[in-house]
Amino acid sequence: MEIRDYSQQANIGIKQNNWQNWLKSAVLLGTGLYMLVLLLTGNIGHYVNVANPSILWLSWLTVPLLLSLGGWSLWRTLKPAPPSATPANQSRLTTTALVICTLPLILGLLPSRPLGADAINGGVNIAPLGLTSGTSVNIAPEDRTVLDWLREFGRLGDPTVLNGETVDVIGFVYREPNMAENQFMVARFTMSCCVADAYAIGLPVIYEGAPDLAEGSWVHIQGTLQVGTFRPGDDPLPIITPTLVEPTDEPDSAYLYS
Repeated sequence: MEIRDYSQQANIGIKQNNWQNWLKSAVLLGTGLYMLVLLLTGNIGHYVNVANPSILWLSWLTVPLLLSLGGWSLWRTLKPAPPSATPANQSRLTTTALVICTLPLILGLLPSRPLGADAINGGVNIAPLGLTSGTSVNIAPEDRTVLDWLREFGRLGDPTVLNGETVDVIGFVYREPNMAENQFMVARFTMSCCVADAYAIGLPVIYEGAPDLAEGSWVHIQGTLQVGTFRPGDDPLPIITPTLVEPTDEPDSAYLYS
């Protein structure tokens, strides 16, 4: 008759679980502290739409939840437990889950920064945008952002109505390979919920000093709108003719929230 040493098997199970429990506690506590730092510094806006009260409230709620779960996990890890064996397949599953959960925390060690020109993969949207529910169009022209102007184009339908309108916007410089030397877009990323749904929007600019502007650099532009064709095959749309183009710092809120 085969005699199994169940105590030895139990000890192996405890050792397998021990490092996993420590890692789980570290991941939960570390993620909670990292989110707290993001919220206190305002850098949480690089990842979620802070203009949405519900999203901001949920972000704050996540911090005590993660810290509580991490503290409870740490307490269980430190508390002596009776020997119990752990199936190998459960151990492998737990290890995989912990590795996946650790990746965001590791990425959090990198400097927090918003998306810029180097993150644009599918081009910049310069087409008119529809209005979302609750969006007001009663914004003075000099106070409109890139997003506000695209919404205004969509609301009016006839872009020629905007000929001669005064523009005062901030964005980063973006170029496409087929653009003329005097063309670029003043672009911003817009976000609805989180960085996963962010996409780039922009206003076309024709400016003789465009070659001197570095790709991705932030600029403050003042000028007027004039309807014309910016890219071959595009419908006529308002194009900025600048009277002022000057370098500027990246705004505190680099995203435009929709």
